[in-house]
Order: sequence, then C-alpha cells, then structure tokens
Amino acid sequence: METEGRYTLVGALVLLVVALMTLAIAWLTGAADTIAYQTYTIYFRQQSLDGLAVGSPVKMRGIKIGVVDGYRFSSKEDEAVAVSARVDEGVPVHAGAVAFIKRNLVTGIAAVEIANGPSEAPLLSRPPEGERYPVIAEGSSDIDKVATAVSRLAVSGAQVLEKMNTLLSDDNQRAFSETLANLNALSGHLAANRQTLTEAVQSIRAASDEFRRAGASIDQAATRADGTLASVGQNADAALKQAAVAMEQLQRDAGLISRQVQQLSESGTLQLNNVGRDVRAGADVLTTAGQRLSNPRSILFGPAKGQLGPGETLP
Repeated sequence: METEGRYTLVGALVLLVVALMTLAIAWLTGAADTIAYQTYTIYFRQQSLDGLAVGSPVKMRGIKIGVVDGYRFSSKEDEAVAVSARVDEGVPVHAGAVAFIKRNLVTGIAAVEIANGPSEAPLLSRPPEGERYPVIAEGSSDIDKVATAVSRLAVSGAQVLEKMNTLLSDDNQRAFSETLANLNALSGHLAANRQTLTEAVQSIRAASDEFRRAGASIDQAATRADGTLASVGQNADAALKQAAVAMEQLQRDAGLISRQVQQLSESGTLQLNNVGRDVRAGADVLTTAGQRLSNPRSILFGPAKGQLGPGETLP
C-alpha cells in the first residue's frame, strides 16, 4: 500500500508540473500575441540576400526593431525579392525611409537595416495601390558603395593596363625608336648648321625691324593724309557755304530784275494805249477832213438841204 501511495504522489506531481508548463507556454504565447507590429514590404532588386532568413533581425541605427517575417519572388517586379519585415509599431518609420542588407563580414549572417526618412516627413502607414503593406524603398549600404567604387576602379585599371599594353606594343615601340632616331638626326643636323640658322634668325629679325619701320611710316602717312583730308573737307565746306550765299544773292537780284521788268512792261503798255488813242483820234480827224475835201461844193456853198450835219440823225 505504501508503494502504491508513493507512485500516486509521484504521478500527481508529474501531472502538476506538466499542467504548470502548459499554462506557462499558453501565457507566454498569449503575451507574445498581444505585442503590436507593423508589417512593411521591401523589394530588393540590386542587393544579394545571401545570409538572410526568416527571423533575421530588422535594425535601425544598430538597434533591433523587428524581424524578417518572410520573403518571396515578386511577380510584379523583374528579378526582385519581396521581403516582409515585421517592425515594432512603436517605432516611427517616416516617408523617404530606405532599407538595405547589412552583412557580418565574419559570420556572413545578414540583417535588414532601415535608414529612416526625415523627421518632418509623414509616417509611412498607407500601402500603395495593389500592395497589402506599406513599401520601403531599397537603398544601398556604405559597403555596397565601396564595393561598387572598387569594381569601377578595377574596371578602369584593367582598361588602363589594356591601353598601356596597346601603347607598348611591338609596332609602337618600333615607331618610338624610329621617332627617337629621327629626332637625334634632326638635332645633329641643327647643331651642324647652327651658324646658318643664326644668320637666318638675324635676317628674320632685320626683316621684322624693317616691317616695323615701314608700319610706323605708313601710320604717319595715314595720319598726315587724315589731316589733309580734314582740311580739304573744311575748305570744301567753306566753299559750299559761299556758293550758297552767292546763290541766295543771285536769286534776290533775279527777283528784283523780274519786278522791274514787270513794272516797265506795265508802263510801256499804258503809253502804247495812249498813243493808240491819239492815233485813232488823228485818223478820225483826217477821215472827217478827207470827207469834206471830197465835196468842195459843200465847203463853198454849205451843205444841201437834205444833207445831215455832224451829229444829226433822221427823225
């Protein structure tokens, strides 16, 4: 009976421990479910996700703020991997935030690092059209920038080496050798004809001096010609002014002569009219005298009875 009692006690204790463990696990699970998270989607197109797994940390400024909830190949973006990041809801993620992969160089374990946007920017809370969660843009880390720069430097170095190899090819080396030989021969020829070159330089210098003096003479001649032309212009201007004055005087004299001729013409016409009247009066007297002389009887015995006298008319 005592043995059965001990077994019963041990069984009861085991059942109690199992029940307590079950309650603890249920409590912990419920407490974990009460933690609030905000899920974001990140599309990685250019960065490798080597070392990243579900549950990998999501950090901001080196502080863990969430975990990677999952990843999948995107059907909307070519060769892009959509990573779902579950971030503590108390962490403010602003618009303009970018995410990149940060990898431990020793262990190779990767994490998602979020560089937050400006503090004055609004919170990133609304998902774009066609998306379930808000989208954080892909960025680039300093290591990626250094790697890109090193890659570009390596490409540039390879190009430089290739150009150097082309420059130092056998054909170019022969061409350089020929060029150096030609330069050597040219320098020897110049050294042998140094006196001739010196005389040629002196001749060129003398010719340049002659050109300089000729230029100065031409400049002086141009200055004198300019002064002469200026004086000729002044004399021509004075002559034109005198001619204008003479023309005005001639015009005034012509007007005066015209008026005098007009007055003389009017006076001569009046005198001719008077002479004409006198001539007509004389002609009338001569006509009357001729009529009287044509009939001497009337002069001696007087006019006949029926003859009209001067100024008489028939009734």
